[in-house]
Amino acid sequence: MSDVLWDPYVRDCPSRRLLDRIGDRWTVLVIGVLDGGPRRFSEIQAVVDGVSQKMLTQTLRALERDGLVTRTVFPEVPPRVEYELTTTGRSLLEPLRALTEWATANMTVVQASQEAYDRRG
Repeated sequence: MSDVLWDPYVRDCPSRRLLDRIGDRWTVLVIGVLDGGPRRFSEIQAVVDGVSQKMLTQTLRALERDGLVTRTVFPEVPPRVEYELTTTGRSLLEPLRALTEWATANMTVVQASQEAYDRRG
């Protein structure tokens, strides 16, 4: 364990990049899909409506690089690839679930506020 104190309020702190990653909508949705266990790329893409192949590839690679997802290639023809949450990735489930629940519970109020604001403009 490192004795480094990370402070996302400091401009160059690497924890800011991590916050960017876990706050990204595609990350939130991919982590949520992988809560159900290992998934193939096409399965993830089918569940996460609207994500492009390029964006899903970028998101999965970034999550793998950050140690939140593992990518397993099975020696088959054609090769089968599955993505799965690591222990660290699984530790994100509860806070991201809370964020998702908050967003869906408050969307009506937020939408009404946006419409009221836009009418004033």
